[in-house]
Formats: sequence, structure tokens, C-alpha cells
Amino acid sequence: MIVKWLHVLTSTILFGTGIGSAFYLLTATLRRDPVVVAAVTRTVVIADWLFTSTTAVLQPLTGFWLVHLGGLALSSFWLKWSIVLYVLAIACWLPVVHLQIRLRDVANDAARNGHPLPPRYWRLFRMWFALGIPAFLAFVGIFYLMVTKLQ
Repeated sequence: MIVKWLHVLTSTILFGTGIGSAFYLLTATLRRDPVVVAAVTRTVVIADWLFTSTTAVLQPLTGFWLVHLGGLALSSFWLKWSIVLYVLAIACWLPVVHLQIRLRDVANDAARNGHPLPPRYWRLFRMWFALGIPAFLAFVGIFYLMVTKLQ
């Protein structure tokens, strides 16, 4: 079934891009080299727009289509909690996108001017990191619920 394949594919791309982008941004930031951080944040912002945003839209569309095709009740435990966790993850991700753009801009300024990453970068980075934890845990929970379909 093509809808199920699309749902699984887009969930993999959504989670994979998210975890990969987070890993690269985290490791680049820990190097504290503004030139490296500027390059990585530029790529992370592009990846978010190309992959994360499109799959974040496709996930609920294909998911609700599968619910309809399967005649499933949205009130079932695993579906209800998957939706709640998805809303939580997206609510965390939306400000993260904005933070990544700001991180990119601050890192670009520092790299262009030959300065270290300023305190503003580190404040934004802490917010980015703090929002990433519940988003990551929410997506792990969704995968668990989708695989086990707990009643």
C-alpha cells in the first residue's frame, strides 16, 4: 500500500534529518570554531526546509489517511498518544527552526568578523538544545507506539 509506504518513508526522513541535523549542529558548536559553525548551521537550515518541513506536513496527512483506510478509532490509546506526542514535537520544532536561523546569522557574523561565538550564540544554543530534548523523546515515543500499537 503506497500510503503506508509514504508514511513510513516520511517518518524515517523526518526523524533521520532531525537527529542528523542535531548531531552535526551539536558537534560543530562544541568545536567553537565560528567558520565551522556558520557552515554547518547554513546546511542545517536548508535541510530543515527541504526535508523536515515537507515530511512534518506529510506525516499527519498520511497518518490520518491510514486511520481512515483502516477504520481505526482516533480514541485508541496508541493513536491518541501518538497525536499528542506529534503535536508536542512539532511545537518544539517550530521555535527550533527560528533558533537555527538566528544561530546561523550570529555564527556568520562571528566568522565574517573573525570573532569567537558571542554570548548571544550560546544563549540561543541552550534554548535550541533544551527544545530538542522533548522533541526527540516525543518522536521516540511515537515510533514505539506505532510499532507496538498499545491498546
